[in-house]
Amino acid sequence: MKQLTKAEEEIMQILWKLKETNVAGIIEDMPEPKPAYNTVSTIVRILESKGFVDHRQKGKGYIYFPVLEKETYSNQSINQLMNNYFNGSFKSMVSFFMKKNDLSTQELETILKEIDKEEEK
Repeated sequence: MKQLTKAEEEIMQILWKLKETNVAGIIEDMPEPKPAYNTVSTIVRILESKGFVDHRQKGKGYIYFPVLEKETYSNQSINQLMNNYFNGSFKSMVSFFMKKNDLSTQELETILKEIDKEEEK
């Protein structure tokens, strides 16, 4: 799966949130300063060519919607992060984030309980 640029990911976050919208709707949801319509339209077409987004015609315009679920992309991104920076070790990655984010024992226990719940499924 291809990685997204920061700009592409920002637009995907909006599409995942809104489910479907036109380019104007994407721009409306973006923070100030708003990018130009043509800029967003170009990025959406790139996302389409990468297979992340599709469209359907509505009148003279298009409604865009995500093809890839946010969870699927998130899982792939986390796995790539783990493989590229932590030699594929989940333990090393968690340890790194624990140290950098100064997690309390209680927060760590909560995380471990969530992991146990997922493993039971």
